[in-house]
Amino acid sequence: MSLIQETRRILRAYGISPKKRLGQNFVVDAGLLDRMVSYAQIRGDEAVLEIGAGLGFLTRLLAERCRKVIAVELDPKLTGILRDHLSAFGNITILQGDILNLSVPPFSKAVSSPPYSISSPIVYWLIERNFECDVLIFQKEFADRLVAQPDSEDYGSLTVLTYYRTDVDLLEPVPRNAFWPQPSVDSVIVRLRPKKPPFQLRDESVFFELVRALFTQRNRKVRSAIKLFLKKLKLSDGEIKEWSEMIPFINRRTRELTPEDFGVMANEVADKMHEKDLL
Repeated sequence: MSLIQETRRILRAYGISPKKRLGQNFVVDAGLLDRMVSYAQIRGDEAVLEIGAGLGFLTRLLAERCRKVIAVELDPKLTGILRDHLSAFGNITILQGDILNLSVPPFSKAVSSPPYSISSPIVYWLIERNFECDVLIFQKEFADRLVAQPDSEDYGSLTVLTYYRTDVDLLEPVPRNAFWPQPSVDSVIVRLRPKKPPFQLRDESVFFELVRALFTQRNRKVRSAIKLFLKKLKLSDGEIKEWSEMIPFINRRTRELTPEDFGVMANEVADKMHEKDLL
């Protein structure tokens, strides 16, 4: 029986229809699931996280290859299916709820096809944790943002912050018929691997907050765009004007700055914040 036939059979047996609002497009290409596991180079002693376990097809493959699988699923009905169909495996921990709000046990790798609606929060959540690699399916438009070049349409805070923490590989395109129901967008398998930061920062929190603030005004020059960030420091109007004239790259637009440029700017801001006991 093919995975698409199996998917329809299981959902029919439980009286469930895929929920579009939850991004329930199930991967029904067995070869694709095998390649995802292969890309992650799963070892037998590892704990692996799966975000959006769905009907458990990928969960089963992972459980056959690693020490422990942490399978997270938001939909309680699908969680019930997982518990029924994977009960024979003693190395699967099933967690029901929103991954962003759960206490998740330690893991070394994540292999998942998460809902596209939470792609950005998932990436930010993952890069804040210790891991060896993550292999995930994302919408192609989102994946392009992860590897975008400065001054391009896709370039943004996600690009800069991901670049600082990880190496990103776009491994292969995923056809729409690899899912059921078929999504209306193209997809790609992405691999994230942690790396040594490419530049030194005085304070990472300042860097992350500054990048996010500046990209809310990506087309404005730094002199103007940085004022939003400076106002949050409760500086006087005079101090805001003084700082916004002394920061590097004030005549360049946010979208034109490289990640390294943001690092230089964040260090200058952090130094000034230390002088004023704001850090």
